[in-house]
Amino acid sequence: MERQQLHPDQKALNINLDNSIYGTFAEIGAGQEVARNFFKVGAAAGTIAKTMSAYDKAYSDAIYGEEESGRYVCESRLYKMLDHEFSLLEERLTDSTAETKFFVFADTISAINYTKTIKGNGWMGVRFQLDPLGEPNDLIIHVKMKDRDNLLQQEAIGLLGTNMLYACYFLNHDLEAFVQSLVDSIQGRVEVDMIRLTGPDFDHIDNRLLVLYLVKNNLSEVAMFDPSGTCVHASEFLYKKPLVVVRGHYKPPTLVSEDVFNCSFQQFLSEPEVEEKKARVIAELTLENLLDEHNNISESDYLERAKALGAMHYITIISNCSNHQRLISYLEDYKIKKLGLVIGVLELEELIKEKYEGNQDGRLLVAFGQLFTRNITIYVYPAMRDGELVTASNMKVPEGIEFLHKYLLNSEQLIEVVGFNKEQLKIYSSDVREEIKTNTNNWQTKLPAKVAELIEQEGMFGYPIKVHEIEL
Repeated sequence: MERQQLHPDQKALNINLDNSIYGTFAEIGAGQEVARNFFKVGAAAGTIAKTMSAYDKAYSDAIYGEEESGRYVCESRLYKMLDHEFSLLEERLTDSTAETKFFVFADTISAINYTKTIKGNGWMGVRFQLDPLGEPNDLIIHVKMKDRDNLLQQEAIGLLGTNMLYACYFLNHDLEAFVQSLVDSIQGRVEVDMIRLTGPDFDHIDNRLLVLYLVKNNLSEVAMFDPSGTCVHASEFLYKKPLVVVRGHYKPPTLVSEDVFNCSFQQFLSEPEVEEKKARVIAELTLENLLDEHNNISESDYLERAKALGAMHYITIISNCSNHQRLISYLEDYKIKKLGLVIGVLELEELIKEKYEGNQDGRLLVAFGQLFTRNITIYVYPAMRDGELVTASNMKVPEGIEFLHKYLLNSEQLIEVVGFNKEQLKIYSSDVREEIKTNTNNWQTKLPAKVAELIEQEGMFGYPIKVHEIEL
């Protein structure tokens, strides 16, 4: 059934006419427009207890406390705002507690500046009750604005904030519709690349699904979560860090997958400009690699892969970047000091062949220049084919670009992964999946121990859990 889309003005009016929803709007920086949306549609007295804007840093510090980092557009600032304002609601409006579902909307926004050196981004959140006597929940997002005009960015933030509050109260029963609705009337004008929905009314949900919904529904090309399944944002842990990204299917991650991570990361750390303490390695799952034979994405299959990577303690990127260039473009905003991309040699063969065959009209060097940039190193993990070892050096490339292949090797833009376990190259995920389903051939020995244990505990990847093994 197709979701009915309401204009944010109608959403604001619906909230204003609901006498049980009441709260505060607190906005820092360029995000001054959310409360205005509720005032302009009428009946705002039934919704708004207070609005405030601490635009000056000294005033903001006096109210919410200082930020040790000196950054005001950050996640920690948003939480301080929510904590402070919600405690005031509870303290000052105790007589209304039995009938009223309180909320606090807060944002801290930096819009595009006059010289266009700041692109525009911010943190936005809602702390809200679904039961007048219940504990509150939190919706937290990070947004990047795409409009090239300050006033348009402010308008988009106002509409996004309205969509957020409406989703919290009226779409919390359908989480994909919840996520889709965030960009009603502003699709393409904002990018929501982080979302987190927590609280007693949402303890049953897996936030990794929300991350998938962001990318699947084109709110962002990239989003990520930590090993526990909590959505995180690149600005909070990747800024100016050396980074290795390992793309794969991970269905399931095998000992080969573990070897790919370990060998490539150790090789990356040996680079002279890489500071070991700051370096990070993360996994990447693309939508393309999640599609089944019918071009559908199974949420249960996705969660199994995500949980398996979590068991290996990796932060995971979900992306809609079928080519690496789009991922590289996303990461540029966070000034990654050194970026290494890890790719299997057979996948690289296909990628080069695709580039070659698709650019026979004089654009070949441009196409390869987009893939192999000076700031990126591609680490190539080997594979076995017909009993022979295939590496970055002896891989098959079209005759017309053999010279380019040699150049990439000589310039060390393509680097062979070394120190790998050749015996483990005989392990294939597709074979292991079949063995898991039939519980044969000691499949557990072909996976990292934590992954094998998780599969047995939760019946993942088709593992046959016996009825008596399930805790009632």
